[in-house]
Amino acid sequence: MTSKPLVLVLALALVLVSPAARSLDAAENTAAPQKEVFVLVKAGALVDVATGTVKKGQEILVENGVIKEVGPDLVAPVGARIVDLSAKTVLPGLIDVHTHVTSQPEDYYADRFRRSPIDVAVTAHVYARRTLEAGFTTLRVVGSPEYVDVALRNAIDAGKFVGPRLKVAGLAIGSTGGHADLTGFSPYLKFERFSGVADGVEAVRKLVRQNVKFGADLIKMIASAGVLSEEESVGAPQYSFEEMKAICVEAAMWGRKVAAHAHGTEAIKLAVAAGVASIEHGSLIDDEGIRMMKERGTYLVADVYNDDWILAEYAKMGYPEKIIEKERKIGLLQRQNFQKAVKAGVKQAYGTDAGVYPHGMNGKQFAHMVRWGMTPMQAIQSATVNAADLLGWTMVGAIAPGKYADLVAVDGDPLKDVTLLEKIPFVMKGGEVVVSR
Repeated sequence: MTSKPLVLVLALALVLVSPAARSLDAAENTAAPQKEVFVLVKAGALVDVATGTVKKGQEILVENGVIKEVGPDLVAPVGARIVDLSAKTVLPGLIDVHTHVTSQPEDYYADRFRRSPIDVAVTAHVYARRTLEAGFTTLRVVGSPEYVDVALRNAIDAGKFVGPRLKVAGLAIGSTGGHADLTGFSPYLKFERFSGVADGVEAVRKLVRQNVKFGADLIKMIASAGVLSEEESVGAPQYSFEEMKAICVEAAMWGRKVAAHAHGTEAIKLAVAAGVASIEHGSLIDDEGIRMMKERGTYLVADVYNDDWILAEYAKMGYPEKIIEKERKIGLLQRQNFQKAVKAGVKQAYGTDAGVYPHGMNGKQFAHMVRWGMTPMQAIQSATVNAADLLGWTMVGAIAPGKYADLVAVDGDPLKDVTLLEKIPFVMKGGEVVVSR
């Protein structure tokens, strides 16, 4: 289905991808601004996500894109730029740990058969900027075709595009006939492209190594069936425990965490036992799965907003009725089980599956998390300090000395009205103002 010129273009694109030896710490640090400048931010109120408190009359001194000092009545160096947010509430830059920022759906069949990875690559930066302008200064990208996410991360780090800090997975790894495979079509339909499909212990280990070789910061494993694909099941396991364990062991050897797409009850428990860092979706988790996640400190990343968008919009985009019916069956159950997990104390990180719905709407999930059991502070912590912990990045997720000056600000109190985070009027990344309105 693809031509030789397409293959050549993709091969050329891989020249830009960094080697396996690329340090994960370096990946975080390369996003730091190089311009030496002092900025003093005056905050009317500051949300301290580490302590779960709000502090009044705080100031934030930024040097070269990094927070140097936080407190009242700071002394700014001569020539420092003053950013007056004294009428606003200031929070850390937000983090979404489940995104597909390189694309978003427009038409079910056209997306699959009329658009190539080149179309994805040339528009990815638009979605990245849109997400940053919505207040999300850091993203985890959990799967992208042809390593487009790796190239996007590298371009943002190099200053070629404006976008969030990215931690990327490359190809999602899944089984033949599963959620990561093309299902529901003729067996003669084939694409010449990088494939994330692998079966058996040796094959999945090799694919982990390939992802690391081409620049992945984490590994995405498809542990169960899914909603937006044409398998019959929505949650049945699609890897054996031995295959899941092999992926986790291999990833750990290369210093990578594993994020597991898992809707189904059994698949969730297999993935947790195998050693994944996070369960993505977690729709049909049961009490035993909740207990296992608590015991192991596994994060739940539950996309509890996008059910609304799928049911309202996907039929208009030509999605088959069988897919939409799967969403009808699972959406409410996911939210109810999320509520149980929150009440039980399972660790939560903010992940929206952005790309299933239009990028830039990431903030709409806060209200749903509150509706289904979280306090506003817990929801905000899930998108800041908790998300940073899952990422393993110490330089993001809070407003404190030594961290990047990634800040957002809103009019009013988001702890009283969390929907304020749906449209953020001020965004700063690394000491540079991205949005001010």
